[in-house]
Amino acid sequence: MNVFQPQMPTRGFSGQSGWLARLAPDIAGSLITAASDIALVIDADGVIRDVSLGTDELRREGHLSWIGQRWVDVVTVETRAKVVDLLANAGNETAVQFREINHPSISGPDVPVRYSAMQVGEDGTVVALGRDLRNYSNLQQRLVEAQQAMEREYARLRLAETRYRMLFHLASEPVVILDAASHRIVEANPAAQRELALPNDRLQAAALASCLAPESAEPLQLMLRAAQATGKADETEIGLTDGGRRFRASASAFRQDNAAYLLVRLTPLHVEGRQAGDKVASRVLGVLEKFPDGFVVIGPDFRVLEANRAFLDLTQQATKQQALGQPLERWLGRPGIDLPLLMVTLTEHGVVRNFSTVIRGEFGSVEEVELSAVPALNGETPSYGFVIRSLGVRTALEGHRGRSLPRSVEHLTELVGRVSLKDLVRETTDVIEKLCIEAALELSKDNRASAAQMLGLSRQSFYAKLRRYGLGDLDDDPGELN
Repeated sequence: MNVFQPQMPTRGFSGQSGWLARLAPDIAGSLITAASDIALVIDADGVIRDVSLGTDELRREGHLSWIGQRWVDVVTVETRAKVVDLLANAGNETAVQFREINHPSISGPDVPVRYSAMQVGEDGTVVALGRDLRNYSNLQQRLVEAQQAMEREYARLRLAETRYRMLFHLASEPVVILDAASHRIVEANPAAQRELALPNDRLQAAALASCLAPESAEPLQLMLRAAQATGKADETEIGLTDGGRRFRASASAFRQDNAAYLLVRLTPLHVEGRQAGDKVASRVLGVLEKFPDGFVVIGPDFRVLEANRAFLDLTQQATKQQALGQPLERWLGRPGIDLPLLMVTLTEHGVVRNFSTVIRGEFGSVEEVELSAVPALNGETPSYGFVIRSLGVRTALEGHRGRSLPRSVEHLTELVGRVSLKDLVRETTDVIEKLCIEAALELSKDNRASAAQMLGLSRQSFYAKLRRYGLGDLDDDPGELN
């Protein structure tokens, strides 16, 4: 039932014309005030002539200032039509209308009031009785918030249950839930059903011990009783009835819905080696990820399968996802030349060492690198691993030294503290003299006469120095000596 629609009184007074007429005006006013939170006396023009307030909350809202104002002017804009409707139907004695009308508040949100109106005089005077709905609204809001909280909690529980179901069903190891009292299977994941050879129709009727070898039944029962008593028990080794696979069983106790259960996990014994191998592989991958040289693995289509941080730095990429699936030739070497040559060498010799090439970055940088590569098999699919080392620092140092810092000078610096300064100066002078002669020969394109003239030496003296340092053909050229 819509409480805001016109309603017939359940039962009206039968003698109001008699005894109600005898009520004094002040008593009638007190009754109206007691029966409502707010009462308005409105004339035929819709102007409020008097106000009665039954609660302190309404008195603090300043409603007494409404006297002399039209009723439609003291309500919110969206509820003015309801005021007009109430005043128009106030003279209807057969039905009572209720409307929820909002009044602007000076201290906060609008004040909702549920009004009914009735005409009380021949002059069109109307009395409007109202009930403050704020407590009702607050209660309704709390109810809505409680309902939303329950829905959120229900959604959280459903999500947790979904995650549990996924983990339970996708687990590669057999997991069985037993009733703590009877040790019968309550639930088993698909891995357990496969290992125990239990069909779905017999799953919940079987005891776990019936699926095991006779010698494994007693150790299992001891472990289950210990887990039930202490919450957790030591692992024990069990075998299946067919005498085949063996497992390491562990059990934990838990309660749900006032019932006790045991969770039993069966770990195949042969998996231990694989787990150890997985740990070693994980450790190796961790080392390669932090390796200072670039490391990349490509598939038979030459697309990147794996790459470490150093490779991403060389190719100027922010994340690994940017490199995965991309052709290695996008960054490595001369397109169509270096990578095919590398693959031919790998196919013929099985290894590539210290191959010089370049790496092109995403933002246009070009860096000289040196790489080594080996092939590998992942099942029947070949893959190739590359270790790429930047030569940028080495190239820069060699370029800086150039011809001005040959190995003989390096050796001279190593002699400091071992020989006298006089000997070091003499050795240094010889090195510089040799470098100058080599430079003159290079500039003159091996024309010894021109080289001697550049250095300010006679040809005889120039040839003597050539013989001293073992440079060029030491046979005298008669044409040049004349």
